[in-house]
Amino acid sequence: MDFSRVQEACRMSRPAITAIPVFKLYGETTAWPTPDLIHCESIPERSKMHEWEIKPHRHSDLVQLLYVQSGKAMLKVEDRVSEVETPSLQVVPALSVHTFRFSEDIQGHILSLAKPLVEQLETTLDSSAMRTARCYELGADSHYVDTLFSAIAREYRQPKAGRDLMLHSLINVLVVWLSRRNSEDAGEQVQTMDRGREHLQVFMHQLETSFREHWSIEQHAQAMGISAAHLNALCRRLCDQSALQIISQRLLLEAKRNLIYTTMTINQVSDSLGFSEPAYFSRFFKRATGQSPREFRQQK
Repeated sequence: MDFSRVQEACRMSRPAITAIPVFKLYGETTAWPTPDLIHCESIPERSKMHEWEIKPHRHSDLVQLLYVQSGKAMLKVEDRVSEVETPSLQVVPALSVHTFRFSEDIQGHILSLAKPLVEQLETTLDSSAMRTARCYELGADSHYVDTLFSAIAREYRQPKAGRDLMLHSLINVLVVWLSRRNSEDAGEQVQTMDRGREHLQVFMHQLETSFREHWSIEQHAQAMGISAAHLNALCRRLCDQSALQIISQRLLLEAKRNLIYTTMTINQVSDSLGFSEPAYFSRFFKRATGQSPREFRQQK
C-alpha cells in the first residue's frame, strides 16, 4: 500500500465542514443500531466493503477506539496522521473528522461507545483521555490490550446471562488502561478543540444531567452563556441536526433501554423520563419510531 500517496491526498484541501458526512456508524445515517451503548466489530468487517478506505466523516455522539492488531494502517484524525505498522490504539473523539486506509491483511477491532456511556466513564475516572485524538503504540502492553479486545468482541456477539455487566466491566478495564497511559504521556502536545466543538461538548454533558427535565433550547443556551440561535447553528454545523433533534434522540435512547432492559410499566417509563402524561410519552415515542412503546417492547 502506498502510504505516501494516501498521506498526500489527506493533505489536500479539506472539504467544507458542511460537506463532511455525520454518521452513527460509517455509512449509516439511521439511528444508533442497538439499544446497547456499545458497538464492536472487526476492522475488515466494514472496511472491506469500502475497498479498505474509510473516507472523511465524523460522529456527533460517540467515541471510537480503533485497535490495530496487525497489518498496516494510515489513521488521520483532524490534522494528526499516524502510519501504523505495529499494534496500536487510536482514540477518535466525538466530532473529530477522521479518515482511515488499511492494508488488505489488516486485523483488529473498532469499538464505538455512545456518548452517555462516555460521560459516565469520564466522570467515574475523572479522565479526559477519550476527548483527545491520539494514537498509542502498545509495545509491552500489546498482549494485554489484545486480550481485552478479544474478550469484548466475544462477549458482544454472544448474548449470555450477565452480558451487559461483563461488557461494561471489560470496557471499564480498557478505559482505565487508556487513562493511565494518557497520564503517562501527558507531557506530549495534545490536540485542542475549536470553540464551537467545546460548546457542543458542554451541551452534550449538560444534556446528560437535564434530559429528564425537558429543558428547552433556550434554557440550555442560557446555561452555556450563548444564544439559542448560536446553539442551534453549531449543532447543525457539527452534527447536521438541530438541538431539538439531539435532545429528542437522547430521550428516545433512554426510553428504548428502559423498555428493553427493565420491567418498568410504560407509565413508569413515562414518569421516569419527565413526561406529565403517559399519552404524551406514547405520542413522542410513536412519532420517533413508528411504533407504540408497547409494540416496541413486544418485538424485543
